[in-house]
Amino acid sequence: MNSYDVAVIGSGPGGYVAAIRCAQLGMKTALIEKYATLGGTCLNVGCIPSKALLDSSHHYEDAVKHFEEHGIEIPGDVKVNLEKMIARKQAVVDQTTGGIDFLMKKNNIDVYNGIGSFKDATHITVLGEKATEIEAKSTIIATGSKPSNLPFIKIDKERIITSTEALKLKEIPKHLIVIGGGVIGLELGQVYKRLGAEVTVVEYMDRIIPTMDSGLSKELNKVFKKAKFTINTSHKVKSVERKGDEVIVKADNKKGEEIELTGDYCLVSVGRRPYTDGLNAEAAGVKLNDRGQVEVNDHLQTSASNIYAIGDVVKGAMLAHKAEEEGVFVAETLAGQKPHIDYNLIPGVVYTWPEVAAVGKTEEQLKEAGVDYKVGSFPMRALGRSRASMDLDGFVKILADKNTDEILGVHMIGARAADMIAEAVVAMEYRASAEDVSRMSHAHPTFTEAIKEAALAATDDRALHI
Repeated sequence: MNSYDVAVIGSGPGGYVAAIRCAQLGMKTALIEKYATLGGTCLNVGCIPSKALLDSSHHYEDAVKHFEEHGIEIPGDVKVNLEKMIARKQAVVDQTTGGIDFLMKKNNIDVYNGIGSFKDATHITVLGEKATEIEAKSTIIATGSKPSNLPFIKIDKERIITSTEALKLKEIPKHLIVIGGGVIGLELGQVYKRLGAEVTVVEYMDRIIPTMDSGLSKELNKVFKKAKFTINTSHKVKSVERKGDEVIVKADNKKGEEIELTGDYCLVSVGRRPYTDGLNAEAAGVKLNDRGQVEVNDHLQTSASNIYAIGDVVKGAMLAHKAEEEGVFVAETLAGQKPHIDYNLIPGVVYTWPEVAAVGKTEEQLKEAGVDYKVGSFPMRALGRSRASMDLDGFVKILADKNTDEILGVHMIGARAADMIAEAVVAMEYRASAEDVSRMSHAHPTFTEAIKEAALAATDDRALHI
């Protein structure tokens, strides 16, 4: 039987990063993965493939709608080859997951293919082509999550689908009904809208991206309606039924009136649930809570002192980069170091176009906490860079403490917001004031000038270019 200092169950961003950091710190490490490829949901059927399709569909939309204005004329019709687009996405996935294989070899990490199932707190059975047992002084559970569903919906993976199937459709839907106006539903909805589908979003809450600052929801809603999305907020779905090649969705609006939608595909994107199937956690003395999450303390330690858990399977935002931070945190804790994570400073991003990104507190949260704050906002359309690229939608909003000027939250929607949010994270990690950021030189012309201008607006309302 092979013995290890650490075994990691699950090879998503949290798991494989934890394994690498453990190996870097001198621990003999094993990584257990149930699927044939490493990388978990994110690399195989989540973050990476969805971004590949978002980029491809964006190129197509630009060619159809914007090239002529740039003086680029394409003779004949521009056509979508969906099969080729999906194949390119898969090539990106294959290259990325292959990179994880390389990193495992480079760091001398032993990879086991199969379901990792606890025999007890220090022994794990790997149920693959054949059963293998390994011993580990410590274990990190990084088993991730699966798409959630509503109890009355039967997902057939053909017409009534999850994000996994939406990434490999054989045809462009005529009418895609998206249940859930969160990150996943809006990103995939935009992919198929660009390619020619009619898209209807049905959201239970009173706004899309409901966990983000309401200003961002309002602006994205405006952009999507301009792009001819149909968005139904405050709608409670009560039935989803397939009849041949049609899907019929019935929902009640906020007045209690029933609406009926008919489409050829229905994407169910109502969040994700922690995944622990086959883990046999109780055999190791690991407790789960009533939501199916692994219970952990502030050190991400489970009820079994030598077993830790990270990522989507524990409380908190289900984000790949949050899982990575937790993976490094646990590895360094096991090595006797004293790492830290500030969960308030883990950014959230929606990769629609315009992109949406945020870090820190929303206005709603600050109001609820009774914090005196001030707001500095700057529209993207006032930037020279935005006019040059024709990306005029959106704004940057900075929330700062009214008394100390410390930045408490940064919320942005616009071109390249996903990349720009890192500046806000750095500023807040070092507890910068709005004036600190306003006095930093930002290259001209860039989209990031909107951050400087919003900081100027938060500092005595002195934005320069508006």
